[in-house]
Amino acid sequence: MSGPAPALGTAPRTGPADGPTGARVVIGVKSGAATLACEVVGTGPPVVFLHAGVGDRRMWNAQVDAAAAMGWRAAAYDRRGFGDSLHADERYSHVADLVAVIDRIAGGTPAVVVGCSQGGRIALDTALAHPQRVAALVLVAPAVSGAPPVEVFPPAIERLLERMEAVETSADVDAINAVEAHMWLDGPLAREGRVSGAARELFLAMNDIALRAEARGEEVPPPAAYDRVGEIAARTLVLYGDLDFPHFAQRCAHLATTIARARLVRLVGMAHLPSVEAPAAFNDVLLPFLGEVRPPRE
Repeated sequence: MSGPAPALGTAPRTGPADGPTGARVVIGVKSGAATLACEVVGTGPPVVFLHAGVGDRRMWNAQVDAAAAMGWRAAAYDRRGFGDSLHADERYSHVADLVAVIDRIAGGTPAVVVGCSQGGRIALDTALAHPQRVAALVLVAPAVSGAPPVEVFPPAIERLLERMEAVETSADVDAINAVEAHMWLDGPLAREGRVSGAARELFLAMNDIALRAEARGEEVPPPAAYDRVGEIAARTLVLYGDLDFPHFAQRCAHLATTIARARLVRLVGMAHLPSVEAPAAFNDVLLPFLGEVRPPRE
């Protein structure tokens, strides 16, 4: 996949939606007034990856390449205000943005949608609003619109949240980024710095762009999904890391027991972003599921 994203404000490289097998292209997908930077590789049935709110499309580097090698047309895109995609002065829908990406890369074929955190929320909302566009779901510690608020955290997490509140008051972007790395990459109950090296550098680079992005536009909130997920008929893989915030385990259990064709997997020794901290181990779970849901070859 791609190297570091260009500085925010740089227009994404664009190319044709269809390239030779194995060729990586970055296309600009229009949705409303925004242009979404979308990286596409491979040929075959479509799978689309949606990043977390502390990442961008690069958090799926290893998964996009592996899916393409299996014979999928794999795409990962930057949402508005992340990576190479800018905000636009308009009311917008993340669901409409995802539908625009699916339409551009899939030409009407339903896509497998893989989403982490806020990306998982968008995947769920899209599966409910446009079930004909979603062939299957992979939800990694997803946010869920309409989920009950978390009222109580363990004391150690409360202290970390208080630390976050203090650095947010200071408006020190680097300090905020460091605390968010502890919360989301290491895990809130894990040792700070548990994940190091290239994975930590990638997290800090991705989240720095998001933290410094100019906030423009207004999201049109989707209908609450929490009490409607039982309507989802698509095969669904639900995953969470045991080092993540405890409420994600509870939320994922709700999804796995409410969605008729869902399966729950606990990722041992991982936190909120398993594709970043342990891409090979994450692929060991993801790729067999993609093999199960792949349409029959013609």
